[in-house]
Amino acid sequence: MQGIKFFYSFITPLFMSVWSVRWLGVYKEHINGLQYERRLVTISFMSKNYSKIRDFIVKSVESHSADLANELSKNFGFSRQRAHTYIKRETKKGTLIKVGQTRATRYFLAGSNRVEFSEKIRPGLAEDIIWSKYVKPIVLKCSTNIQHLSAYGFTEIFNNAIDHSEGTIIYSKVEIKNNNLEVTIMDNGIGIFQKIKEALNLESIRESILHLSKGKFTTDPSKHTGEGIFFTSRMFDSFSILSSDLFYIFQNKGWLLSPEKNEKFGKGTYIKMRISLNSKKTPKEIFDQYANQEIGFWKTVVAVALSADPSEPHISRSQAKRLLIGLEKFKAVVFDFKGVESVGQAFIDEVFRVFKLEHQKIDLKYVNANEEVASMIKRVLATK
Repeated sequence: MQGIKFFYSFITPLFMSVWSVRWLGVYKEHINGLQYERRLVTISFMSKNYSKIRDFIVKSVESHSADLANELSKNFGFSRQRAHTYIKRETKKGTLIKVGQTRATRYFLAGSNRVEFSEKIRPGLAEDIIWSKYVKPIVLKCSTNIQHLSAYGFTEIFNNAIDHSEGTIIYSKVEIKNNNLEVTIMDNGIGIFQKIKEALNLESIRESILHLSKGKFTTDPSKHTGEGIFFTSRMFDSFSILSSDLFYIFQNKGWLLSPEKNEKFGKGTYIKMRISLNSKKTPKEIFDQYANQEIGFWKTVVAVALSADPSEPHISRSQAKRLLIGLEKFKAVVFDFKGVESVGQAFIDEVFRVFKLEHQKIDLKYVNANEEVASMIKRVLATK
């Protein structure tokens, strides 16, 4: 049997050290009756200063997320092209998260406390992939329930922006600060309240939040159930929506119109969610309050105060009918009268007698009614 000889030719510059060796394959040839194998490899080299370069990248990325390559080349005196090679290597290793492209490229430290990014709305844009790529590395340090809550909230709201906003860009920021997880998602579309107003042909854009808050309302039933905002708002400690110059916040189990404004925000929808890292909530706990496996999303809570402007009393049947839109889809409805000072007999009669006669299988209850409102409700119930 003829012998086999192997040939390797490694030339390592004095100022470099071997980074990695990767086999590409074997090339065989016969010379003078002997079989030779030439094993083809690629060899990557790294600078002996690489550990210092890597440490500098990790230390500088937070304050230079948009110009990291420039900062790196300036500090070590090599080209931007070489700087990009080091940054690319750390991104591939999972040390860094890259967002954006070309001049809009930014880098964040994986496992840090903040990431922000923008995505063009395009065919194939998928909220679960965005979650895994950008957000998941940030929340992995959090408890399992916080990871699950943030995953549900982020993907639901991001998907809403993809499917409903009619915009071109979605901006997101996820940050851990002051022992809270904050998630912000913005788009430059038509605006959530304006879209609902047009879909339902509402007189006042303020009524949009009323129908949105009930759950089961969607402008595109073929793609959505309308449950996302209902459940997400209850999973987080604070859930804010800014659109069409209206800023609503859901917290402490109720919606309120906030005087706060975001002057930097223009057209579209701005949503911000916040939850304490100490929260013990779970998605299952929230779902179980309003849904079950047999009949699905069966119970809703309706903020009666949202059915009229703050300066207007709740007195007419027309107001009540607008309040009742969509409630026939539920098995149980709880009317929350928090913030309602007084009501008219016609309004209460339409809700608790007329609607009940038409939908006898729906269980109607009320909470947070002051003495005057409770007295009117009891009076109407007594006339059944």
